[in-house]
Amino acid sequence: MANVEARSANQLAEERTDLATTRTLMAADRTLMAWTRTALSMISFGFTIYKLLEGFREAGIHLAHPHTPRTIGLFLTGMGTVAMVMGTIEYWRFIAGLRAYQPVSAWRPTFFIALVMALSGSFLFLSIIVRLF
Repeated sequence: MANVEARSANQLAEERTDLATTRTLMAADRTLMAWTRTALSMISFGFTIYKLLEGFREAGIHLAHPHTPRTIGLFLTGMGTVAMVMGTIEYWRFIAGLRAYQPVSAWRPTFFIALVMALSGSFLFLSIIVRLF
């Protein structure tokens, strides 16, 4: 027979609490990654539309509204960047609230990726704006 070590009720409760914290943290990571996927889709789609319609315009194809590429590109890139920033802030606040119960670090890979995405989206948005002037 296997040697079963007897654990106290406190040890079992502490183990369950640690596992619950881990599950909660992983759920927060999954939520942040969903924000990241949504933001990446919006940013890349906005930039692609901008470049595609700008290419049409430069090739001499008449567009009904000459500012359409800029408007669509700015809107989608801006919305994706805002979504990424909002998701990152939500994650940061959630982790800060979780720290009241358990010591956890916000500097996890998902948070780092979200920060890089937020900065990249901001730079992409600014690059479209700079091309306007």
